[in-house]
Amino acid sequence: MPARRLPDIMVAPNGARRGKQDHPALPITIEETVDTVVACHQAGAGGAHLHIRDAEGKHILDAGMYRELLAELSRAVPDLVAQITTESVGMYSSRQQQALVRELCPEHVSIALREICAGESETSVKAFFDWAGQEGVVVQHILYAPDDVDWLADLVRRGIVSEQDLEVLFVLGRYSVGQQSQPSDLDPFLESAKRSGLDMGWALCAFGQLETDCLLRALELGGKARIGFENSLFNRDGTLARDNAERVSELVAAMGSDRL
Repeated sequence: MPARRLPDIMVAPNGARRGKQDHPALPITIEETVDTVVACHQAGAGGAHLHIRDAEGKHILDAGMYRELLAELSRAVPDLVAQITTESVGMYSSRQQQALVRELCPEHVSIALREICAGESETSVKAFFDWAGQEGVVVQHILYAPDDVDWLADLVRRGIVSEQDLEVLFVLGRYSVGQQSQPSDLDPFLESAKRSGLDMGWALCAFGQLETDCLLRALELGGKARIGFENSLFNRDGTLARDNAERVSELVAAMGSDRL
């Protein structure tokens, strides 16, 4: 059975870095994450980009915990597209990331191109991506700069990454204090994508108080949106969002109003 395509709106409810000190509604436990994703799904998110935390609330790549979270979500929201992540946060090697994906064999996974290639031979990276394609694991390649698009295009041309069902996420900005992404930050990514000639589906995430505006521009241009507390805690008017579901609701409402 082919994997479901990524939806127009995915929620990223927690990420790897923020905690309750940043916002009390940021989910940490599996139970909190499930409740948050259910509320976001009801608000209009078709998918969820999932991070898990250990008992101390710290980022962890753990197959058992991911398996538990995916099972709970499958029961609570069976039509939701669930995507795990291999984000290293400077803690996990490419080999450890690959091992997680091979053990879980998930329907969807997001992988930073820079991290999966770090310290690994191209032969090893190719073998991993070939395996993922054979198993039907849909990889969304995380690209942090326009140069990453050029790099991905080169890997595709040389057969290390397959162009079939190619999915990418453009990241506008960085995880840094005061980061404020702008809709115009998308332009260099799209220019690189056009120049590459790659046939790819693309999505966007952005940081700061203009997150909604950045995502609206992506949707208008044929891309998809990833929204939530991983990247921004703020609504379009600059107020602190009540929870992740409010962020999703605002984007859905803005999509409708901007098309009137």
